[in-house]
Amino acid sequence: MNTNKKISSALISVFHKDGLEPIVKKLAEIGVTIYSTGGTEKFIADLGIKVIPVEEVTDYPSILGGRVKTLHPKVFGGILNRQNNESDVAEMKDFNIPQLDVVIVDLYPFEKTVASGASEQDIIEKIDIGGISLIRAAAKNFLDTMCVSSMEDYSEFLNIISENGGVISLENRKHFAAKAFNISSHYDSAIFNYFNKNNNISSLKISETNGKTLRYGENPHQKGFFFGDFDVMFDTLHGKELSYNNLLDVDAAINLMAEFTKDSPTFAILKHNNACGIAQRETVYQAYIDALAGDPVSAFGGILISNVEIDEAVSEEIHKLFCEVVIAPSYSEKALEILKGKKHRRILLQKKALLPKTTVRTCLNGVLVQDKDTKTDNLESLTNATNNKPNPNELDDLLFASKICKNTKSNTIVLVKNKQLCASGTGQTSRVDALNQAIVKANAFKFDLKGAVMASDAFFPFPDCVEIADNAGITAVIQPGGSIKDELSINYCNDNSMAMVFTGVRHFKH
Repeated sequence: MNTNKKISSALISVFHKDGLEPIVKKLAEIGVTIYSTGGTEKFIADLGIKVIPVEEVTDYPSILGGRVKTLHPKVFGGILNRQNNESDVAEMKDFNIPQLDVVIVDLYPFEKTVASGASEQDIIEKIDIGGISLIRAAAKNFLDTMCVSSMEDYSEFLNIISENGGVISLENRKHFAAKAFNISSHYDSAIFNYFNKNNNISSLKISETNGKTLRYGENPHQKGFFFGDFDVMFDTLHGKELSYNNLLDVDAAINLMAEFTKDSPTFAILKHNNACGIAQRETVYQAYIDALAGDPVSAFGGILISNVEIDEAVSEEIHKLFCEVVIAPSYSEKALEILKGKKHRRILLQKKALLPKTTVRTCLNGVLVQDKDTKTDNLESLTNATNNKPNPNELDDLLFASKICKNTKSNTIVLVKNKQLCASGTGQTSRVDALNQAIVKANAFKFDLKGAVMASDAFFPFPDCVEIADNAGITAVIQPGGSIKDELSINYCNDNSMAMVFTGVRHFKH
């Protein structure tokens, strides 16, 4: 059976007219009969091309303020008929239904209307009925009908009909049908999520039409994909494509630095999703130097991020380090020139973009969804748990440490002094192990922990951690509190002149 079909008729009804003109002209050139509606019909007629109004086929005008235009058996019969089915062919003839070989239609911009903050009535009017029905019908009948469902596909469709004189293969029709169902399913998911924004219905609809195949996943033997609009968040100024692991690290870096957006120059270095160095200083140069000092070993091959512009001075220092990615809100011209000196170094310009409000991860044979941890501890949220109160410098360090702790894998302990990460214990099975790991690491890099502060992502069930911290020279502690044995840690701190504050908020991160 010959699966190639030469098109002879087309229905065109679109919201977006950009890129439509060359298609219309090509269809007219190869002798295709064009049917259309409303604004699209006028657009085609204004090009001087013959177009048949759908009303002439249906004997019905557009009604209900344009809500009903194409919903008619003579339209859908022309799309859904099976050309190799004798009964369908006979009914087409009996009811004088025109054959429609191509359907070019798009959908009202529902998501853009929601994002614009429009009224509910305006949003409801952007729920497409005729368009979505035409798309589903044409895609379902791909054996006989070609469905072009997005202006993003205009160029590909134009190339197909231009190169083959209007002959379209079954392979192309099926490919475009898949594209159409991608469009329709995404559209319906967006509408459902609008109506279910309070999560009254326990159903999860996630749809992302921007996808990219990565070289591999977490390891070379795993396939990997990224679904999202990376270009909304970043301009890629230099370097090769990001890997799966790079993307995870970039995500961790962005979430960490979001805690310091409006602060003094802050620089962080991350490795395997955790900060191995971070510091806040009067200049970005000094912030980087002190961040690097936190762990110059782990910094090798790390992800670097700044909350302010990267200038020439700091770029010269960065250039001495092998790093995978550099992220900043801006770069001086000279800094870019220096950083581009490494061929594969990725340089990202961070844009202002909203991050998701929920997190999603696979679990067993399903997924877990939760609100994102958007709580950042501040002075107003602190409760003094001990007789000894933190001094102003300690308070600054405690809040600085808390922000790092929130963005570090649990169980974690973070040690900070003078707004510089001295060390952290990350992803440990016990809080004592996390603290000991941090102390050993800080000592290895010659940090003097006398006067340093400690942050914990969860409460202390026993006083062992504050005792170990005290013996290491740490003078102030920030933790959620809430253990039935809080009093044991409080008593130790009171007996040894340590200050401890409670936040009332746990920051587990698994």
